[in-house]
Amino acid sequence: MTTQADTEPLRRLPDGTVKQVSPLTGTTVWTLPGRANRPLPDVPARRSPVDPARAGALCAFCPDRYTETPPEKARLVCDPEPRLIEHVAAAALGETVAEVRRIPNLYEILSVDYWRANHGYVVPADVADRAARYVADPAGRAHVVSVLRARAAAGAAPAGGSDDPLAGAVDLFAGSHDVVVARRHLVDGARFDDELAGSGTLTPDEHHRFMAMTVRTVQDLYGSRPDALYVAAFQNWLRPAGASFDHLHKQVVAIDEHGPQVERERERLRDEPDLYNHAVLDVALRHGLVVAANEHAVAIAGVGHRYPAFEVYATGEHQLPWEHDDAEVRAVSDLVHALHAVSGVHTPSNEEWHHRPPDVAEPMPWRIVLKWRVSTLAGFEGGTKVNVNTIDPFTLRDRAVVGLRRLRDAGAIAPMRIGEETSGHPVRLRYAGVR
Repeated sequence: MTTQADTEPLRRLPDGTVKQVSPLTGTTVWTLPGRANRPLPDVPARRSPVDPARAGALCAFCPDRYTETPPEKARLVCDPEPRLIEHVAAAALGETVAEVRRIPNLYEILSVDYWRANHGYVVPADVADRAARYVADPAGRAHVVSVLRARAAAGAAPAGGSDDPLAGAVDLFAGSHDVVVARRHLVDGARFDDELAGSGTLTPDEHHRFMAMTVRTVQDLYGSRPDALYVAAFQNWLRPAGASFDHLHKQVVAIDEHGPQVERERERLRDEPDLYNHAVLDVALRHGLVVAANEHAVAIAGVGHRYPAFEVYATGEHQLPWEHDDAEVRAVSDLVHALHAVSGVHTPSNEEWHHRPPDVAEPMPWRIVLKWRVSTLAGFEGGTKVNVNTIDPFTLRDRAVVGLRRLRDAGAIAPMRIGEETSGHPVRLRYAGVR
């Protein structure tokens, strides 16, 4: 006979062990008292002074090394008001300071050749013309040749095995894997190399602009690839979380499948359109796991994740990220920014975006999951499929609430309701027509 304890996704046993099962993935997670509540990474023991003359050239994403990345698709500048500049010419790369850049990924997950071979992709005429104009300029030609040589040195063969130094140049302009890069590698005025500029060190306004550029990129990639069924957006922060550079950036990748998680959720949504309220938000409310909320979004300590994880849900009726108005995007951004500020720049993390694919009829809210990569999966997890998470949702909530209050008092994050302050304001996700 199945009991309430058997179906409850979050349970605390008499000895203090916390057992979880993800309401959406079925992932099994335990937090054991003797292995729980580990401290987060702190300032590294070894740090080096920063040469001010080199502060803008610490990696290929830095402002003094713009020509080491493929030709820009767009940049956001503030002079003083924010404005978008698209397709900056090579000779003009240094004329403005980019607060946020959108550039092609030099090493795509799915290359242009992948789309050609498997979907008959043809580079649109306007993209081909833009590539031709770029390389017609001597500075543009030198830039593209340099980037193509770097790609070849990493093992990518020239298009068709050609000896032409510009072979494959058009693919730098036609890709569907973009990187959205923030301006700073280190915080302004940094004295040491560990004073990194992470999401949480941005101002709320800066983070909103970073998020808004990412939303625009997701929308654009759907439009540029008719065969794209899903556009994945994510942020890997620090090398233990998969980042190539310790420079703040998000990746946006068009793929030709929905992916198994979307399909799993679709199957459940056919019978339970209000799945995310019933299976996720109600669990968080029942166990007191709401971390923070504002007018258009809610943040909770997630249940059933391999790593300590926060989930931020847009609470409005819209489902696709770009359908949300600026205030709604800002609301999601403010909560994500605040949680990154709580995490600190020395905590490796993954930020994962989830949304309803445009060709899917079942309703899905836009949500962002922020995972702290503070443990390593090993043989126990591989053999049993039981994941040991060192911070349970209750502890994660408590840490976040304390940190958010401190940051709010300091004026470092946007206004929001924190912890118990959310209890007098009922929160529902209205993506499925819920009022």
